[in-house]
Amino acid sequence: MKIYENVTELIGHTPLMEVKNLESESQLKAKVLVKLEYFNPAGSVKDRVALNMIEDAEKSGRIRPGATIIEPTSGNTGIGLASVAASRGYKAIFVMPETMSIERRKLLLGYGAKIVLTEGSRGMSGAIEKAEELEKETENSIVLGQFVNKANPEAHYRTTGPEIWEDTDGKVDIFIAGAGTGGTVTGVGRYLKEKNPGVEVIAVEPSGSPVLSGGKPGPHGLQGIGAGFVPEILDTDIYDKVNQVTEDEAYAAARLLAAREGILVGITSGAALHTALQEARKEENEGKVIVALLPDTGERYLSTPLFE
Repeated sequence: MKIYENVTELIGHTPLMEVKNLESESQLKAKVLVKLEYFNPAGSVKDRVALNMIEDAEKSGRIRPGATIIEPTSGNTGIGLASVAASRGYKAIFVMPETMSIERRKLLLGYGAKIVLTEGSRGMSGAIEKAEELEKETENSIVLGQFVNKANPEAHYRTTGPEIWEDTDGKVDIFIAGAGTGGTVTGVGRYLKEKNPGVEVIAVEPSGSPVLSGGKPGPHGLQGIGAGFVPEILDTDIYDKVNQVTEDEAYAAARLLAAREGILVGITSGAALHTALQEARKEENEGKVIVALLPDTGERYLSTPLFE
């Protein structure tokens, strides 16, 4: 038996599960595996990023004892940072659009963090601007900057990618993930393509804000992806194509997973799963292995229309 000494030791090594019931019912041509990131201690894939960004700042001396971490977030990165910050003795202030779910706000408060809300119509751009303002006003503070911080994709290159490769014994043909900061797509995609250049990487974005596809930013309900701009850390050469998903499609896929597999996931998980099921129906993907990364749990969205 192993006794863990810190919450950060619980981050990573999340399970990969085949959706056997969905494969059978839908007569899918490919095998679909889902990586369940809600098994991380603070409940999402962003725990990995939070830990790596804080450790990177500590090693470089950019963060000092008693510091205040300020971060623009749609929720999950903030929650991960709040957890790690609490375990390290840092204070935390998070800036988020007012359109994010009430559960996300309450979780941040639960970890002892402070929240500043910004105008929803301005998306993450408004939250980023406000965070930079607060950093100037707050002594001994730091904005880690998930949209520009290379420690974000590095977390996935060092952990998520290798986990997928090892758990599939190198038998992965297609990797699918939503694009928010771009850290997951970039880090996992880079690792898998280094192992096998033939791996296809698909980025998922909201139909209502198809920026990666060359469209205009717009409001949408896929909380956590579709920032409304192309993030600095997103390597646009890594992904092979972009799939646009509507809110209704994401909701339907998340509900299907809950009803058929007994797994409750969030809205962007539904978007990734919808894309995976689409790909698994294609003749050209017969016999292939598709891995979809599902970022968080559906419990974070009970106040939204997701499970109505």
